[in-house]
Parts: sequence; structure tokens; C-alpha cells
Amino acid sequence: MSKKFVVAISRQYGSGGHEIGRKLAEKLGVKFYDKELLAKIAQDSGMSKTLVEFYDEMPSKSLLFSLAMDAYPMSFTEVPINQKVFQAQVETIRKIAEAGSCVIIGRCADSILSDDPNLVSVFIHADMDSKIARVKDRDELSEDKARERIIKTDKKRASFYNFYSLDKRWGDVNSHDLTIDSGKLGISKSVELIYDYLKLRNFIN
Repeated sequence: MSKKFVVAISRQYGSGGHEIGRKLAEKLGVKFYDKELLAKIAQDSGMSKTLVEFYDEMPSKSLLFSLAMDAYPMSFTEVPINQKVFQAQVETIRKIAEAGSCVIIGRCADSILSDDPNLVSVFIHADMDSKIARVKDRDELSEDKARERIIKTDKKRASFYNFYSLDKRWGDVNSHDLTIDSGKLGISKSVELIYDYLKLRNFIN
């Protein structure tokens, strides 16, 4: 018999972490949540468009300015806006985790759920050449443009994660149960590794 679990996957851009998470969820027969679906959940729950934009992993400064200027009356800005926005994400992810087993990509889910004994935190990384090859093919970019996008996106992800995760650092091995080099293993074997790890932790049979 399986017990409830939440696999929270953080990943470098171009490492295939999103595809690994999606295929893992399919293999496990559980729900898969990425930023698009989380944004839809946020929108359906009545959050404003500005709150939904939080799911684009933008660090706080420009976002907080737009929130303060456009979204709330002055009386509501007495509490720091970033706390309101992040709390909205916290509540969404905690509700998802309580509802049943799932796989969540990004969104600081591993930090938000760090006190959950059913959490399995995974970080997917790869060498630059492997990431460039994937991004070039997927996004139809030159090698230089692919490299530029990888560096820029990972910098943004690290900024977002490090700002909102007070006790963790993006990519730090001490912040995760399992780290995987998808450049060496590939997508399918990375999925199998996480699946086997869940077995070893007795989350699945």
C-alpha cells in the first residue's frame, strides 16, 4: 500500500526537470502541478491578476512595486506586500499537498512544505553542454542565445528561491533529499531514479 507523498522538484533551466516531473507524475498516477496550473488555481480561487503574476518567478522588487501601485488600496499596504503575495502561494501549495499525492515543479514548494514528513525534495541539474543542446533544440535558438537564456533564467530562479526560502539556498545539496544529474542519466533514467527512491522511502510499493 502506498502512503501520501509530495515530490517537490527544483531544477536548472534546460535540465529537463519539468519533463522529468511530468513523466514521473504519469508513472505514479498522481497530479502534476507546474506554474501554469498553479496560476490557474490562483486565478480560479479569486486572486487578482497581479497575484497570478507571482507565479512567473519574478524577484520581489518590480513585482512589489506593481502590487503596491495597482492592486491594493493604501489601507491594505500596511503589511508588506511580498508577505501577502507569498502567503497566497503558501496557502495554495499547502492545500494541494493536503489533498493527496502529487508532483510540484518549482514555486519554493520544498521550502513551503519543509515541515511535511511526506515531502521528497529533488533538484535536477546538468552540465552546460547538455542544457544548451536541449534548449537549442526545444526553443530553436543559437548556442549563444541558448546559453544566455540558461544563465538568465537560472539567475532569476535562484533570486526568487533565495528571497522567499529563508532557511535554504537554491541548488544547495543540503536543501534536498535527492539531486540528479540529468545530463548523465537522461530523462527516463532520472524518472526511474526518483521512482526507486520513493520505493526505498516506503512511499510506494
